[in-house]
Amino acid sequence: MPYPEIVLSPSAFPTDGAEALVVAVPDLSGGAPAELADLAPALDAVGFTGTRNAFARVYAPAFADLPLAVVGLGKKADANAVRDAVGTAIRSLTGFQSVGIAVAAEVDDAWRAAAEGAALGGYVFDSYKTDSAEKAAKRRRATRVIVSAPASADDAALAAVRAGAEAVALVKDLVSTPAEWQSPAQLADRAIESTKDLPVEVTVWEEKALADAGFGGILGVGQGSDRPPRLVRLDYAPAGAERHVALVGKGITFDTGGLSLKPAASMVGMQEDMTGAAEVLAVVRAAAQLELPVRVTGWMCIADNMPSGRAIRPGDVLVMADGTTVEVTNTDAEGRLVLADGLIAASREDPDVIVDVATLTGAMIVALGTRHTGVMGEGDAVDAFLRSADRTGELAWALPLPEHIADELDSRVADMRNANVGNRAGGALFAGLFLQRFIGRRGQGEDAARIPWVHLDIAGSAMSTSSPFGFTDKGPTGASVRALIDFVAAGGEVR
Repeated sequence: MPYPEIVLSPSAFPTDGAEALVVAVPDLSGGAPAELADLAPALDAVGFTGTRNAFARVYAPAFADLPLAVVGLGKKADANAVRDAVGTAIRSLTGFQSVGIAVAAEVDDAWRAAAEGAALGGYVFDSYKTDSAEKAAKRRRATRVIVSAPASADDAALAAVRAGAEAVALVKDLVSTPAEWQSPAQLADRAIESTKDLPVEVTVWEEKALADAGFGGILGVGQGSDRPPRLVRLDYAPAGAERHVALVGKGITFDTGGLSLKPAASMVGMQEDMTGAAEVLAVVRAAAQLELPVRVTGWMCIADNMPSGRAIRPGDVLVMADGTTVEVTNTDAEGRLVLADGLIAASREDPDVIVDVATLTGAMIVALGTRHTGVMGEGDAVDAFLRSADRTGELAWALPLPEHIADELDSRVADMRNANVGNRAGGALFAGLFLQRFIGRRGQGEDAARIPWVHLDIAGSAMSTSSPFGFTDKGPTGASVRALIDFVAAGGEVR
């Protein structure tokens, strides 16, 4: 999980121990701040106006005798702007091992936002490239970032920054790992390995245990592969916890679509279909690192979706863990099948709130594009997550679960079907309504209230396929991880 070490400095422009300096500059249409008077001529010379995330190297020996770069905060200089701008700068300024960061704007907790941006933007996947040492050095990002911060900067807040950055880095590492080296068993082993030094109890259901427990969704999706499926339960249960948050993640380690085979171009990158499970692991791990006073139970629903003579066929009927029968009309709508078993298992423990997270539907990309996470669910739990997303600067948007679409779940031969094949309308909503059926109730009867629940469809936001932006590289983004950590810290409640 390679991301830079973050160090705090009381200096307004930290240069001690730094090889280069970055200054985050607000919009300059009203003139440069007084503290940038010696820098203003250099900014004018290159036409730098402080436009949000604009980045430039400048020569200003009157201001600093180190190599110097500036990055713009734009007209709305807030914590989100600082986080994005510093992330942009750390991504862009390569070849220096140690970089100082200063924010020349009045922003509440600017140091924390700068530290977050630096830690997130400095992440680099330890890839399979075979660059020469010289080429690698030129593209190397800072391994140590010195952030200007007041003496009152909170050590606990810095620990939270580090835990969040490490969680996002873990997700990116896992998602970037090729499927050939990340089978369901290997991903389960990674969950054990990455929590071994933390107070997290890990339970793994292998193939026989899954069958004995009746997890027909996970088994059905995984039966076409030579690499058997797994269900992993992670339990962080601190003494005295008064709230219990359950997280359920889709972990399809490679998605061919099964017998409903994807086109070749759509299959590229499908190792990322386990992002939801990776995020569950990362968030439980962060909660334990931060010693949050909240019980967090994570369920990683892991399978390969492969075509073979053993694979499920369109028209087959699977029996979920609660006895619900599901007609499989599309084997490429497999994520909801594994999540169903996970939601049933999570519901049996009667947590205060359940959140599932999944790269679930292409329809979500059509609806919200590639940066917003789609949010569905019920009542206050959705509001609580949206507040967490707002606090952490994550992009999320609430979508409905219309009752009239629920009728389309009906199957002629089973209790329900997993896809409305041939109908392109509201596909992401159909998937959300499918999952809703597996959320447990607080009491007997169909009128009893369901456990509060949030469904996060990260099909678009989990991967940046075009170009880098802010602190985010091209590739896996870790979208919603920091919001989920905040949500867990709040116990899943609106605050």
